Amino acid sequence: MRLVNKVALITGGTSGIGEVTALLFAKEGAKVAITGRNEERGKTVAERILNDGGKAIFIRTDVRKAEDCRRAVEQTLSTFGHLDILFNNAGVFYAHTALDCSEEEWDLQVDINLKGTFLMSKFALPGMIAQGSGVIINNSSGWGIVGGDSAVAYCASKGGVVLLTKAMAIDHGRQGIRVNCICPGDVDTPMLPEDARLRGLDWNSYLAGCANRPLGRIGTADEIAKATLFLASDDSSFMTGTALVVDGGGTAD
Repeated sequence: MRLVNKVALITGGTSGIGEVTALLFAKEGAKVAITGRNEERGKTVAERILNDGGKAIFIRTDVRKAEDCRRAVEQTLSTFGHLDILFNNAGVFYAHTALDCSEEEWDLQVDINLKGTFLMSKFALPGMIAQGSGVIINNSSGWGIVGGDSAVAYCASKGGVVLLTKAMAIDHGRQGIRVNCICPGDVDTPMLPEDARLRGLDWNSYLAGCANRPLGRIGTADEIAKATLFLASDDSSFMTGTALVVDGGGTAD
């Protein structure tokens, strides 16, 4: 129960890493606010937490819109009274080189992955500063540390998340706020089969490529959630400005 009496706001909490992290945070004692654009899925995740004896709400949010982000933070505060943990998890990926990436898909990835992280942090920070404590965790990627093929917008946005994390850590450390990011590798979420489809690969061929990693497999959302819990809890109390890579050794290869 490492998050007892804590309130966590998780963007992109309707599926994949966000959903599993929301469920784990609730089991660890946190009250959880989940955001996303799919209301049906979001309410289902919140209901799972409530049925398990936890406390949760769903707030329909498009992180590209400043007013949505402001409202998500304000509704979290009005429901639970304070905000201790922000997990900027919302993200999208489309496989493109610079030659075939449309301006629309560039903007979509940068706006959700990077701008959304900035906007949610912007509106969460004042309350954290006022209470003298808070944790912000940003979901970057192994491809925010190194480049990847056919992923120009994704790499640019996730690399931006890493340096946004470091800049905010410097700005707000003396105000009692820790800011770190997690950098997953290939993880078994709905995003991965879609990446395979966009690259014209069948699932088995795609997995065979992932098997070249040092650990020889893809990761699970649960493994990323546990690493995120570490960053959210006091177990990482002397860590800020860190990009924690959880990728089965992919960036070490």
